[in-house]
Amino acid sequence: MSIYVGNLSYQVREEDLKQVFAEYGTVNKVQLPTDRETGRVRGFGFVEMATDAEEEAAITALDNSEWMGRNLKVNKAKPKEQGGGQRGGDGGGYSRRY
Repeated sequence: MSIYVGNLSYQVREEDLKQVFAEYGTVNKVQLPTDRETGRVRGFGFVEMATDAEEEAAITALDNSEWMGRNLKVNKAKPKEQGGGQRGGDGGGYSRRY
């Protein structure tokens, strides 16, 4: 299982997030996706902990808590969709057809 952490500060580093979650158990992995164009953290991340009990404790303690000036959104991460999340048809965007 993995934990989704949203509404993160754009200045956060993986080590910062690891320290916060380490208070609730062993942190196996931290991921902070970055924007392809700017290289800036995208404002969310994922944390994997050693046990489900540790993850539950972290979620309960940290969801809606204030950290680095932001109220965190912390919950169980949803499984990644298969197929890369691409849309069918015209991509769902606005198109003019005459």
